[in-house]
Amino acid sequence: MTTSADIASTENAKNLAARIGWAVLICATLYVCYFSHLGAIGFVGPDEPRYAWIARDMAETGDWVTPRLYGKPWFEKPPLYYWGAAICFKLFGVSEAAARLPSAICALLATLAMAWLAWRVYGAEAARWLLLLLPTTVGMIGFSHAAATDMPFSAMLTMAMVCAAVVLGLVPNESCGQGAQHAAPLRDENNTTRRQWLALILFGFFLGLAVLAKGPAAIILCGGAVFFWALFTKRWRDALRLLHPAAIAAFCLTALPWYILCARRNPDFFRIFIIEHNFKRYLTPEFQHIQPFWFYIPVVLLALFPWTALLVGLLDRRSLTLGSDARYLVCWAAFPIFFFSLSQSKLPGYILPALSPVTLLVARALTYALQASEKSLRWMWAGLGVSLSAMALLGVVSGLVGRIVLDYMINRRVLHIGDPTVLSVLLALFVGIGALSVLPVLVLWLVGRRRIALHLALMVPIIVMIIGTTYLGRVLDEKLSVRPVYRKAELIWPGLQRRNIVSYKLRRNAVYAFNFYLGREIKERSLSENENVLVVTTPDQVLSLENSGFPCSRDVNSFVVVVCEAQGYRGAYK
Repeated sequence: MTTSADIASTENAKNLAARIGWAVLICATLYVCYFSHLGAIGFVGPDEPRYAWIARDMAETGDWVTPRLYGKPWFEKPPLYYWGAAICFKLFGVSEAAARLPSAICALLATLAMAWLAWRVYGAEAARWLLLLLPTTVGMIGFSHAAATDMPFSAMLTMAMVCAAVVLGLVPNESCGQGAQHAAPLRDENNTTRRQWLALILFGFFLGLAVLAKGPAAIILCGGAVFFWALFTKRWRDALRLLHPAAIAAFCLTALPWYILCARRNPDFFRIFIIEHNFKRYLTPEFQHIQPFWFYIPVVLLALFPWTALLVGLLDRRSLTLGSDARYLVCWAAFPIFFFSLSQSKLPGYILPALSPVTLLVARALTYALQASEKSLRWMWAGLGVSLSAMALLGVVSGLVGRIVLDYMINRRVLHIGDPTVLSVLLALFVGIGALSVLPVLVLWLVGRRRIALHLALMVPIIVMIIGTTYLGRVLDEKLSVRPVYRKAELIWPGLQRRNIVSYKLRRNAVYAFNFYLGREIKERSLSENENVLVVTTPDQVLSLENSGFPCSRDVNSFVVVVCEAQGYRGAYK
């Protein structure tokens, strides 16, 4: 005979097993998406090798105040990322993985902060989905594996915004599954609790770190989001709490010392950093990052992939009910997109701070859908149907138009990749997601197990993104980085660092990367008669070099660069 105690024991065992399963999946997701294979790809783009060089210079010289590139002060960005990478270099040695570790750690901290906010405002299930959805987005995976300032800036700003939510009274004292709109705001300004004091100090501290990560844009993004939240909710008095002396003091003690020291040591710091790299970058097209006004709409949709179509779930009736907490998330997400859409210089990483609140809104909608009636699942099923159909369609057309599209992009200099298989590899990943998702989900739907089908439709993309993150880097290293050809050159020419090396019509991203690996700056210059040098150039320039009178021998090449030994002189070359 089964007793109630036996039933309760069985239920407890099932709940414990479910919690362990969720915990294992979440931990595996966080580790693989943020920390695995950080060094699988060599440095790519112009920023990674430059920032890594500056961090290595700090670690070697001990000058933690003035960032230097090739021995000269470099004031494009503040030092937070450089400090983190320099510390990692000292602890783990100089490598790509060490250079990218600060971004991975920052991504983890931001995710945990958002999960805490989701747990306190919307309950444990929303926090669980946030911990699975956010790390598996293309935006978080990509920028957590980048030796750049975007992720540290976004993470510090995210944690500042989470602390601001506490100060604004949007976070109840206990975890709540109904939303903070049911929690009375904290109104007693004369009886500030310990919790509020801590939130004020941490708000100022993390906002200061955000300013140290990328500059005064942090103040604008935070202030703009809170301003519009206060405008829509009429809670101006709560918004003014963020100007508490404790928050201001914490901010000043965190951010100002470096700015003061750097300005005293470098008289032109203010002009270069504030005027040129902030005001001019925003107000003028001087830096050549010109994009249309709507540029960030597709960027956000791509950054949210593979969960982009789940935005349809926000159209559900419960999700459309915006309390103070949801309005805060909407303002937090929308203001960076709006602000940088007005900028004359646009880069994808600028709106990374919007990704976390958007994902939390999606997790909120998903939680409502799973807790609601079967009829209320229609919005989430509509989103998943669009997502899976799009991935399946992508698989059908990839073999037909993939090579044509990539060739066109290379010819138009939109991409600087020499092998069309790159796009094929990326598309194959999407095909795998679609194929693995559609079939089992369809079977479960047909047999009537629709809630299980919904969970499976969400789990399979997560697992495939984990697998793709694990193996994709190895495939792309040869296609995107100069590291493989540099390593081969070291084997062919012993003492490579002491050889006479010049560059010939080399793109700047390849120049910066080769400089980092070589440990010194190479410059483009004309070759002279009887000169025996190593030339670093692009694959399509080798024939031009030989036609100029310098035949290349013993060359090593990749899809990015070629290193060859130029000997003799048979014509004019300028």
